[in-house]
Amino acid sequence: MTWGLALGVLGSLIALWAALVAVLWLLRPRNLPLGELARIVPDVLRLARDLIRDRSTPVRVRAALIGLLLWLVNPIDLIPEFIPVLGPLDDVIVAVIVLRYANRRLGRDQLRSRWRGTADGYALLAGVLGRSS
Repeated sequence: MTWGLALGVLGSLIALWAALVAVLWLLRPRNLPLGELARIVPDVLRLARDLIRDRSTPVRVRAALIGLLLWLVNPIDLIPEFIPVLGPLDDVIVAVIVLRYANRRLGRDQLRSRWRGTADGYALLAGVLGRSS
């Protein structure tokens, strides 16, 4: 492989990474501090686990939730965790996207009935999910 081709591939990968980071930044939940979202992570993980185990959950929703869990445990991130504030941003945004998908497919009532966290935690999750379809 020539140096020009290698640099072209590297430049393309960097541009793709920058584009993905920009998309994640645009899709981020607004007016919700990351610290607040971090408090409900254990409850969200329980919700995801319960939805995955429930055979009545559509296969595509279960697959998206399994993908989310794999994303979260994967040590390779689009934005490295050691970067302050931005580090966990990609994980939060991917989680929000998957949960919004689950919300659209299942409906707000189904998510609420499976929520085992606090009412305040669910209110925060509902704010992140936006309006129900």
